[in-house]
Amino acid sequence: MFKAFLIKYGEIGIKGKNRYLFEDALVKQIRHALKEVEGEFYVHKEQGRIYVDCLSVFDFEETVEALQRVFGIVGICPVVKVDDDGFDSLASNVIDYMSQVHPDNNQTFKVNARRARKNYPMTSMELNCDLGERILEAFDGMKVDVHKPEILLNVEIREKIYIYSKIIPGPGGMPVGTNGKAMLLLSGGIDSPVAGYMISKRGVKIDAVYFHAPPYTSERAKQKVVDLAKLVSRYSGPINLHVVNFTDIQLYIYDKCPHEELTIIMRRYMMRIAEHFAKETGCLGLITGESIGQVASQTMQSLAATNEVCTLPVFRPVIGFDKQEIVDVSLKIGTYETSILPFEDCCTIFVAKHPVTKPNINIIKRSEVSLEEKIEELMKTAIETTETIWVE
Repeated sequence: MFKAFLIKYGEIGIKGKNRYLFEDALVKQIRHALKEVEGEFYVHKEQGRIYVDCLSVFDFEETVEALQRVFGIVGICPVVKVDDDGFDSLASNVIDYMSQVHPDNNQTFKVNARRARKNYPMTSMELNCDLGERILEAFDGMKVDVHKPEILLNVEIREKIYIYSKIIPGPGGMPVGTNGKAMLLLSGGIDSPVAGYMISKRGVKIDAVYFHAPPYTSERAKQKVVDLAKLVSRYSGPINLHVVNFTDIQLYIYDKCPHEELTIIMRRYMMRIAEHFAKETGCLGLITGESIGQVASQTMQSLAATNEVCTLPVFRPVIGFDKQEIVDVSLKIGTYETSILPFEDCCTIFVAKHPVTKPNINIIKRSEVSLEEKIEELMKTAIETTETIWVE
C-alpha cells in the first residue's frame, strides 16, 4: 500500500537561513542508509519537506529500520501518494486508506488538511469538513474529536496529494557531518561504543583508535572491536579504525613506572597517540567513554591527569551516566552482546592491583621522566606501524 515516506525533522527546522545545509546533509545520510536496503529509492526535498519515494518492490520493515538509524529524523510517516483527480477521487482514496490502515471503526478522528498548493479549489478548512463528512458517512463507528483524536489524518495538497496518519519515531539528533569530526578511543567494553553513538547523534563524524597488545590480547579481541565499530557505523556512517600496536609501550611503562600509576600513565600515552591521529585527520576533539567514578582511572583527579597531555578538547558523552544507563543505550543500539564477549583488551590485562585513585599530576610527570630514554622512539614505531581499517 505504501510507496513513499515523509521524513520529519526536528532541530533542523530552527536553523534559519542555514537550514538547507542541514537538509542536504540529511538527504545524503538517508541515501547512504538506504543503500543496504533492497529496492530503488528516490530521496528528494520539496517545499520544506523531505520525501523517500519507493520506485520498486521493497521491504517495508527493513526500510523503516534503516531510516531509524539516520540522525536528524524525528518521525517517519508512511504515506499514500495519489494524483489530483478532483475531490471525489481524493475522498475515495481517503476512505480506502482509513479502511486499510485503521480497520477498527470505533475510533475518534480529526482531518488535518494542508494546502501547500494555493491554486487548489478548496481551502484547508473546507477539506477538513468535507473529508470528515465523507468518513462519517462511510464508517458508522467513527466520531470526530478535534482536541484529542485517536487518529489524526493528515492530507497534504502538493503537486501530488499525500495521505498519512502514522508517525514512526526516528532517532532525533543532527545529521552526521554537520558538526565537525572527532576521534573516538574505542575499546572492547560497553562504554566507548555508546559514547561514539551519542556524539554522532549530535552531528559529529567519527573515526576511532583502538590500542591492541599482542600477544597479551588475541586477534579475537581485535575482531571484537572491529565488530563494535561496524555496529556503531550503522548510525555514524563509515569509520576509519586505527589499530595501534601498544604492547612495547605498555611493557616499557610496566618495567619503569610504579605499578599503582600504570593505568594513568598508559592512559596518558594513549591520549597522546590518539591526538596525533586526530590532528592528522582533521578532527576537532577526542571522545572517550569515561564516566565519573566508575573505575580508578575515571575519578576527577584521574581525568584531569589524562586531560593534561591533550591540546584538543576531550568530549565524554556518558560522563554523568551510571552503568545501567550506559547498558540501556548499548542494548538499544545493539552493541551490548558484542561488548560482553570474553576477549580482554590491553586496558584490563595491564591493570594494577591497587591503582591510585587520586593521582597528583606532578608525581605522575616525575614518574614519566624514567621513560625518556625510549618512549619517543616506541611511540614513533607504534604510530608508523598502525593498521587502518575502513569500517562500514
